[in-house]
Amino acid sequence: MMGEMALRYPQNSLVVSTGAYDGSSASDARFPQPIDRIGIRATRLRTVQGLTLWMWRAGALAKQWRPGFTWCGELKPAGYPARWVAARHSVPYGVIVYGTELLLIQKKIRRSRFKRRTAGSIIGNARVLVAISGWTADVAREVLGMLDLDVPVETVPLGTTPSHFRPGVDARAARAKYGLHGGPWLLTVARLQWHKGIDTVMKALPAIRARHPDARYAVVGTGEQLSQFERLAQELGLGENVRFLGAVPDAELPALYNAADLYVGASRRVELLAEGFGISLVEASACGLAVVGGRSGGVSDAVRDGETGILVDPDDPVAVAAGINELLANPERRKQLGAAGRKAVERYYNWDRVARELIEIDRRYRSRR
Repeated sequence: MMGEMALRYPQNSLVVSTGAYDGSSASDARFPQPIDRIGIRATRLRTVQGLTLWMWRAGALAKQWRPGFTWCGELKPAGYPARWVAARHSVPYGVIVYGTELLLIQKKIRRSRFKRRTAGSIIGNARVLVAISGWTADVAREVLGMLDLDVPVETVPLGTTPSHFRPGVDARAARAKYGLHGGPWLLTVARLQWHKGIDTVMKALPAIRARHPDARYAVVGTGEQLSQFERLAQELGLGENVRFLGAVPDAELPALYNAADLYVGASRRVELLAEGFGISLVEASACGLAVVGGRSGGVSDAVRDGETGILVDPDDPVAVAAGINELLANPERRKQLGAAGRKAVERYYNWDRVARELIEIDRRYRSRR
């Protein structure tokens, strides 16, 4: 998300401060903005050493560039150097919040006075919180209430790149490479975690195949739950009707979306994990796919129920199967939903609109110096 913003901010109006990783220099060449790589790997920014170095470096950048505003791409760890720059150089900052980190904060501040103080310091001194969905905004306001803070909350739903994710991409090579023959194919692109609802879709698949015997399910992504999902597929006797495709390069994703017949994102709340928005949902819409989404978290901001897809109870395999069966049985309805989804991405769910809204929020909340 922040990379997409950096590409769209006016040239010479933004300096990016972040950690290093393999291939940083090749990535940095894409951007019109200066990229200041802290001399530490991005994975170590949360350590005491990493935070100390980042705060020192952020202060030096503030002296050099005299910015009027700081964006935190996440609450932690980016909130620490932003809070430091605000205190030492009077630069206001805004924090982009996603949802799950707020659920974790709710849990921690109930148990720890120290966590309450640190969260209150970073959140309470922010000029604005920007939530990626209405659900995330509601959780942010709950946290502010628990901390007795009054910070404005703005909502900016996310988007995608309609020139990259689009209908009509030749899917033959993708079908051949990933073995997506026959079908209809259901598709999920997600980290392999329980809250993504992949297990619910697998549990729904026997009822789906009872109505549509050739229906199969492809899952793109990696994650710690792969072995559990594979075991569940065996227990359900799904065999080759479920395919775990692993990590897929971004350049190949549009072809995979075009190879599918229906996108399924049955995300649900599982303990402290939930879907803050669901970018893969709008990627599917951008490719003209109808979407079945879970009525949970911020999914309703990404899927317009009855217009670009349908929302179902993500905790109930019967409800998920019914929604999928309804659309598989009606190709014309799928086509209408997919076309409406494509229009919604062109008009609203795109990074150009997200950048415009963030730049406008930046303008309103920045320093008047």
